[in-house]
Parts: sequence; C-alpha cells; structure tokens
Amino acid sequence: MGKDLTLSAMAQAWRGRGRMIEACGKRVFVVDEGSEGGTPLLVLHGFPTSSYDFQHVWPALSARRRVVALDFPGFGFSAKPADFSYSLLEQADVVEVVARQLGLRRVHLWAHDMGTSVATELLARRENGLLGFEIEKLVLMNGSIHAEMAHLTPSQKLLLRPRLGPFFARIASRATYRWQLKRILARPVAEEEIDDQFTLLRHDGGHFNLPRIILYYPERKRFRNRWIGPLERLDLPALILWGDRDPIAIFAIAETLAGEIPGSKLVRLEGVGHFPQLEAPAEVVAAIEAFLAAGA
Repeated sequence: MGKDLTLSAMAQAWRGRGRMIEACGKRVFVVDEGSEGGTPLLVLHGFPTSSYDFQHVWPALSARRRVVALDFPGFGFSAKPADFSYSLLEQADVVEVVARQLGLRRVHLWAHDMGTSVATELLARRENGLLGFEIEKLVLMNGSIHAEMAHLTPSQKLLLRPRLGPFFARIASRATYRWQLKRILARPVAEEEIDDQFTLLRHDGGHFNLPRIILYYPERKRFRNRWIGPLERLDLPALILWGDRDPIAIFAIAETLAGEIPGSKLVRLEGVGHFPQLEAPAEVVAAIEAFLAAGA
C-alpha cells in the first residue's frame, strides 16, 4: 500500500473480520458475524463510505443476533470496476446475490444514506413478489429518499457536473475530505476514522469512479414513484432513526417518511448529524434493540 492507502489498526481489524465473495461477477467484501438465534440483521451503508461505518455498533448488535454487512461494489474493500454502472438497481442485485449466497431467507433490513435508496428498490421488488428473501422489519437512517428535499454538499454538486466531476474526483485531497465530513457531523468523530474513510474511498482507485457512482442521486428522482409507492403501502414494522442535525438528509425528510409509512415509528437523535452510527453509537444500538425486540 502507498501512503494514501495506509489503514489504521481499527480498519485493518475490520478487514480481518470479513471475506470476499463473488456477486454479480464482482468481488464483494462481506462481514458476517454473530449468533444464529433469531432473525439476521442485514446492513446497507451509504455514499461514499463503507460497512466500516458500523464498527462501533457491531459488537453490541452481533452479540445478540447474526449481523451481515457488505461493501457495495465501488466502495470500501469491494471491487471498484471501471465498467460497472453503479446504478442503485444493480446494487440491489448485489444485495440479493449476497443474501442468497449467505443463506439469508428472512432479515431485518437496516439502511443508511445511499443504502436507504437500495432498500426502497428491494421493497419495490418485494411488493411485486420478486425479492429473493423476506424482510421482517425495516430501519431507515439519514438517507435522502426524498431527493427533492435533500441539501447536497459542495462536493456532491461538483461530482454531478459532467465536466468538473472527473477533475474534482482526481484532485480531492484528504484535507478536503476532512473539511467536508466535519461539515455534516454534529458530534466529534476521531480523525483516524475520517482518514480511514478517505483511504477506503481511494483504495484501488475508487475515487475515479465517484462521478459515475453519484449518478444514483438523479435515479432517486427518476424512480421516485417506484420507490416511494411501496413505502406508502408498506405492511412491515418500520423505524425512522434520524440524526436531527443532518444538513444533507434534513430531519424534514424523516418526518415526511414517518407520515407516509403506515404505522412507522420516528426516533429523533438529538444533536446528531449525518452519521449516527459514528456520532452516537450507544443511542443507535439502544433504539435498534428496542425496535427489534418490540413484538418479538
């Protein structure tokens, strides 16, 4: 590894917990740990990070159940091919194949950021009888499902510009990433973890793919009816778990989701920004444990 690909001991330990599996012709990094009792928890991460975001909540959650997290293609330790579309539809395909290979027949589904849109595609397939596994409960956390309400960061806006996006992706520095991330956090996160995020973003040249990956954002608008409709008709227990100081996926999105998903529960994480699992891991674990235990 070069200087930019030096990982902390924490990130190296996370890598050691996982393994690579083949899904949709791509090498996908998966961490699969925990007790076999009860329904497994399947975790979907956001943009532009990886499953490593969940390291602080992992021990408590996996002590009571099987927990599975993957790095989507283009992210973290997974393959970062230049010839992949990075559509949310294809990312959902990857989730289905990973679930099938790991024998996941029923899951609780927990999604953050971009992962919430992958989750809505999975729900659309479920509604049409096309999903390869059952979902028992749903947790949505700080994602811009209602894209028209989201406040994009300067970096996201630059990446979405056809001419400037590739240039910005090439020149973006560690210092730029730190500045950008700290703007969307409300509570401090260790510098080492922020550096790990940047390192994993650049791992295997992943930063070159960011202008293609960010095109998931206009997909949220293009497939709005396909993805919002199943939420409005959802017949599953749903938790909307949200940091209320998120400047991107603003709290109004959480309130909108809570209003349109029948019987959903809204939990407000006060004074928490875009990454609750990093900023307030104990509060996140408590909320998820209470939700998963309810009605069990």
